[in-house]
Amino acid sequence: MKVAVIGGGAGGFFSAIHVKENHPEATVTIFEKSKKVLSKVKISGGGRCNVTNGCTSISELSKAYPRGNRQLKKAFRKFSTKDTMQWFEKRNVPLVIQEDNCVFPVSQDSQSIIDCFLKEVQRLNIKIETGKGVKSIKPKNEKYILEFLKSEHPDLIFDKIIIATGGHPKKSGFEWLEKTGHRIEDPVPSLYTFNMPRENITELMGIVVENAMAQIQGTKLIADGPLLITHWGMSGPAILKLSAFGARILNDMNYEFNVRVNWINILNNETVKKELSDIIQQHGKKILSNYRPYSLPDRLWQYLLHKSGLPSTKKWNELGRKGVHKIIDTLTHDIYNVKGKTTFKEEFVTCGGVALEQIDFDTMQSKVCKNIYFTGEVLDIDGITGGYNFQAAWTTAFIAGRLAD
Repeated sequence: MKVAVIGGGAGGFFSAIHVKENHPEATVTIFEKSKKVLSKVKISGGGRCNVTNGCTSISELSKAYPRGNRQLKKAFRKFSTKDTMQWFEKRNVPLVIQEDNCVFPVSQDSQSIIDCFLKEVQRLNIKIETGKGVKSIKPKNEKYILEFLKSEHPDLIFDKIIIATGGHPKKSGFEWLEKTGHRIEDPVPSLYTFNMPRENITELMGIVVENAMAQIQGTKLIADGPLLITHWGMSGPAILKLSAFGARILNDMNYEFNVRVNWINILNNETVKKELSDIIQQHGKKILSNYRPYSLPDRLWQYLLHKSGLPSTKKWNELGRKGVHKIIDTLTHDIYNVKGKTTFKEEFVTCGGVALEQIDFDTMQSKVCKNIYFTGEVLDIDGITGGYNFQAAWTTAFIAGRLAD
């Protein structure tokens, strides 16, 4: 049996390794369009490679995927985050779970993951062909002909094919798959930070609020978690979650909208009012700038006071009902205009790709073309930041690597 794996990234390597372990008699070849394999693994997680997430509850885990969560819930029962960790540790790549549940190699170097894959591929005698981009897949007598982009590369025939080419920013990148009868969901950016060119909050760059809530005005999109102020706008998990879950909506808005920030992540204004009344009772003689509620970062608190139109030299017990209301409003209902986006680090993640209803998630085999399997971001699957996109790749690659009919 001859098996071609198209794409030399995370999903491609992982599926090729599993094909060979499940079918030792098969000849397996990985075809990579560029000159280098595993280049996205190399730069991921700032060069440290966020291999997976420490979350072990499948229902919790699947909530991290704006697209594909229902299908992955089923798939994670076959290969979960726990299985990923065991797989790498068995192959002498010890891992560490950080406080935020992100999982990295103990070495803090993505090269550990790359070396592990290259070693496995060598051990299992899997061939790697770089500089070989596939132009088309054509059926012939229950097999497939692979046609390459460069005319000097002769066509090759395979029994089974695994497609692991990753996401593309433009639909044109999927044209060759459309020709095989697969429906493509339009790709749009999924993980990005918000640009705020009209807002002077950017002067507070570097400030992190550990537990904020952000909401896109006029939509049901809401997310919480750490929020980071940058020199171009806002980032951090709360914002990245919004960008992922709102990928299509925000694209339709042409990335121009208002975001409402609740700096203290408390929805009940009465609770906030009570907290501020307690401050007035206990610290009434202190001036506003000297006593920060909710342990807010000092520079942010001064900024919010200014935004509320309250003099920082005013004493807490001089606020009055109007003043308290102004503070509550600014803490819980602070509005910023967003115009544009910036890619999160060097990692580009898109939503879109091969339509999920055309794939059998028990086998990762196409329902359109028998003996063609899919894995990773080429599918319309994407996760929020935190190792989730890699986990989707490992899980789908593990299943595809069985080559089950």
